[in-house]
Amino acid sequence: MSRALRDAFGQFATGVTLVTTRWNGAPVGMIANSFSSVSLDPPLVLWCPARAARRFAAFAGADHFAIHVLAADQGTLVNRFLRAEQGFDTTGFEVNGQGPPLLTHCIARFECETWARHDGGDHLIHVGRVLRASLLRDGDPMVFHKGRYGTLAP
Repeated sequence: MSRALRDAFGQFATGVTLVTTRWNGAPVGMIANSFSSVSLDPPLVLWCPARAARRFAAFAGADHFAIHVLAADQGTLVNRFLRAEQGFDTTGFEVNGQGPPLLTHCIARFECETWARHDGGDHLIHVGRVLRASLLRDGDPMVFHKGRYGTLAP
């Protein structure tokens, strides 16, 4: 069933985000497509890191994090963060008052503090209260569909 379930989930196209935080004083980033808005009042979002992910511990205990909506032209950035290296060495970023690295060239950004964490099986459901939301530039979003990264068809 797991292959059929995975293939069925793959039919649902999602956006692609880079979630960032600080862990042991260093910037940490993870690519995630499990991102969703939850509430406007209070402003809440969620994302779901896999428990098996190399960087899971950094995010499971994070009090603050930032979610960056990636543009279709940011495939190189995605590849850097999917590999073992972090990707911050060649990526422009700044740090907010709470510590998460903030990318400066994404489409949109949500700076969050942890609101709640819930068990989600092999994932953690991480709910964040949005402290700041920013539209940074225009562009087509990157999408994930059938196990591949791509763009929206015109």
